[in-house]
Amino acid sequence: MKSLDKIVRSVRAFGRGLSGLPERAAGTASIGIALGGGFARGIAHIGVLKVLEEENIPIAFMAGTSVGALIGAAYCSGVSVADLELIATRVRFKHFARWTLSRYGFASNQRMIGFLSSVLKVKTFEELRIPLAVTATDFSTGAGVVFHSGPLVDPVRASCAYPGMFQPVKVRGHLLVDGMLTHTVPTVPLREMGAEHVLAVHLKGTWTNGDGPRHLFDVIGQCFAIAQEMNCDRWKQAADLVIEPDVKGYKYDDFEHSAALIRAGEAVTRPALPELRKWLPAEPGRASVPKLPVVQPATLPAE
Repeated sequence: MKSLDKIVRSVRAFGRGLSGLPERAAGTASIGIALGGGFARGIAHIGVLKVLEEENIPIAFMAGTSVGALIGAAYCSGVSVADLELIATRVRFKHFARWTLSRYGFASNQRMIGFLSSVLKVKTFEELRIPLAVTATDFSTGAGVVFHSGPLVDPVRASCAYPGMFQPVKVRGHLLVDGMLTHTVPTVPLREMGAEHVLAVHLKGTWTNGDGPRHLFDVIGQCFAIAQEMNCDRWKQAADLVIEPDVKGYKYDDFEHSAALIRAGEAVTRPALPELRKWLPAEPGRASVPKLPVVQPATLPAE
């Protein structure tokens, strides 16, 4: 039996080598965190990372979709939580997007090249301090695309290319759009990377306020939110724990409410800490961690 186990481990390691996926050190906690999309609402991810760091919960792998890819790339490159908080208070739509006339979208995220180049501490996936997966969607085939290697900037731009708003981004010969279409919360890529325990951060919420949609982008966003809620089984099955920061009432461009969004991320993560600690290397005989329900925080008022 021991010989069979050794063969299985060797085959898995060989498979990771072929795919370019990282190998983790034996005996270490294998926790992966999946950061979902949500535009400005994604600032709540910073609050989640802040609590995990304060409580010494180690992150072995990270995967991000859309704004989750942007924040994940920054954090994995070495940007501190304190710096992420500072950036969040200052960033606005104009820093990474520009309105334009195009039949493919109303805005270009070309400015994100300069923004990311100024924020990221490294230029490639291989240089990251934490292994990262960035998701996007192939516009031609509808297939999910997961990046683990090569330059960082263009995959992150593609992951953030929200259809209807941003023009698609061409990467490695493929026209790509937002990863939210195929990986609302990228838990499956984390399993493929080798994560044994997966924390999923889902930015659930409607895009419109009580007065109805303000414009076309609210309509598109609400339709996406509805479709994603109807097709969430796969990514939830790949998660051990799902947390949902309370971002209801915040619009896609509510960057000015960064402090409240960060607090929303903190508020939902702290109640989950006892369960997260069960995933850490423990004494012999500890029972395996069961699947856990969604953790929801108390409602936080918008600023």
